[in-house]
Amino acid sequence: MGKITNLSPLSNRLCLLVLFLSILYFHGCVGVRKVEVRPSPLPIFLEEKIEQNDFSVSKGDDVIGRFAVIRLEKGDTLPDIARHFSLGINAISAANPGVDVWVPEAGTRILLPLSFILPDAPRKGIAINLAAMRLFQFKGESESLAVSTYPLGIGTIERPTPEGQMYVMRKVTRPTWHVPASIAKEHRKKGDPLPAKVPPGPKNPLGEHALFLSKPTYLIHGTNKPASIGLRATNGCIRLYPEDVKKLYENTPLKTPVNIVNQPYLLGQSDGVIYMEVHASPEEMDTIEFDKIYTKLKNIEKESGRTLNWSKVKKVLSEARGIPVPIFEVRQGSEKGSAKTIEVKHPEKLYGRPEIPELRIEAWYVWVADEREEIDALRIAAIINHQGPQIPARVLSKSDSYRVIAGPFNDIHEAKDAVKRLKIDLDIDGILIEPVRKK
Repeated sequence: MGKITNLSPLSNRLCLLVLFLSILYFHGCVGVRKVEVRPSPLPIFLEEKIEQNDFSVSKGDDVIGRFAVIRLEKGDTLPDIARHFSLGINAISAANPGVDVWVPEAGTRILLPLSFILPDAPRKGIAINLAAMRLFQFKGESESLAVSTYPLGIGTIERPTPEGQMYVMRKVTRPTWHVPASIAKEHRKKGDPLPAKVPPGPKNPLGEHALFLSKPTYLIHGTNKPASIGLRATNGCIRLYPEDVKKLYENTPLKTPVNIVNQPYLLGQSDGVIYMEVHASPEEMDTIEFDKIYTKLKNIEKESGRTLNWSKVKKVLSEARGIPVPIFEVRQGSEKGSAKTIEVKHPEKLYGRPEIPELRIEAWYVWVADEREEIDALRIAAIINHQGPQIPARVLSKSDSYRVIAGPFNDIHEAKDAVKRLKIDLDIDGILIEPVRKK
C-alpha cells in the first residue's frame, strides 16, 4: 500500500473514546444490543414500494400513511434506509429501539414508520412540527385536501429553530452561504476558519435550493450532510434531504404561510379510532404540552361516555416511539387500526447510499484505526462514509485485526483536507498514507 508517514498510533483507549463519541453524536443514548423488531400487525403481502411523501386527507381525519417493514441486507445502515424512504434518523431509530444504527444485523426486520399524525395547526401552506422533525405542506380545500410531508434537521438546543408564524419571502437556487459572524467565530476556535461566503458547490451547507423565511436569517434549505436529517444539527435553519427540498421548492409559491410548532404529544382520529403519537421520553416531558393532551383525552372520555384505557396511554408515553398508536375507539364496532402493515421488497439500490470508489495503488489514503473486532471497524467506517461531503472509508482485513482507511484521494491536498475534517468532525487523528511510487 505504501508507507505511513507521521506515524503516531492511537491507543486502544482513544479509539474506543472516538467510537463512543461518534455513536452518541449520531444515535443519542440508545444502546446497540441485538433486538428483533416485531411490528404489529404482521405484514400479509409484499410490495415493491410504499408511498412516503404524498397523501390525501379525508375530512375529519388526522392520520396519514401506513406502516411497512423491510428486511435488512448485509451492509445496510439505518441512515441509508431512512433516506431511501424519506424518513429522519430520529424516526427510524425511535421506531426500532435497540437496532444498531450503523451495523444492523442482516436479516433483521425493521419498521418503517410511514404513518403520521398531522400537527394541531392550520391546514394551509406549510406546518412544521419541531418535536417530530417533520414538515407538512397542505394543498387544496378541506373537502379534498392533499398533504406532502418530509423529514427535517433542526436547530440545536443552543441555537434552536424559532416557533411562530412566518411566510416564504424568497427562493434561490444554488444559494451562496454568507457565513454569520457567530458561526465563523466558533469554527475559528476549532481550527477551521471559514471564508466570508461559501459559493455553490459540495462544501456549501445550504445545498442546491433555499427558501428564505420572513423571519430574518432563517431558511428552509437542502444540505450536504444528508445523515443529519432527523437530528438537532443546524444553527436554527430547517434542513431537508436534497431530493425533498427540490420538490418542496418547486411546489411552494412565494408568500406561502409557514407555521412552526413544537408538539411532542399528538392526538388524531382516523376511521373512528383515536391515535396517540409521542416524541418525548418521560425525562423530556413538556408539562405545558402534556397538560393540553391530557385535557383533550378527558374531553374524549366525557363526550363518548366511556373510560379511556389509561394503561395504554401510559405505555405510549413511556415508550415514546414516535408512531401513531390506537388508544381508543370513538364508537363501538369501528375499525381497529389504520391500513394494514405491509412488507416491502428491499430495493436493488438504496437511494443516496454513499458509494466507495475502488482502491487505486497510485492514490493517497488516510489511516483511521485498527480494531480487533470487525463490527467496531465497520461502525467507524460507516460513520465516516456518512460525513458530508462524503469521506470514503472502508475496512481492510489483517491477520489479527481490521484496519479502517479513508480514501482514495487524488492528491496530498485532498488527503490532508480529509485528515482535518476527521479531526474537527469526529475527533479522529488520521495519518497520511503515501501512494506507492512506480520504480
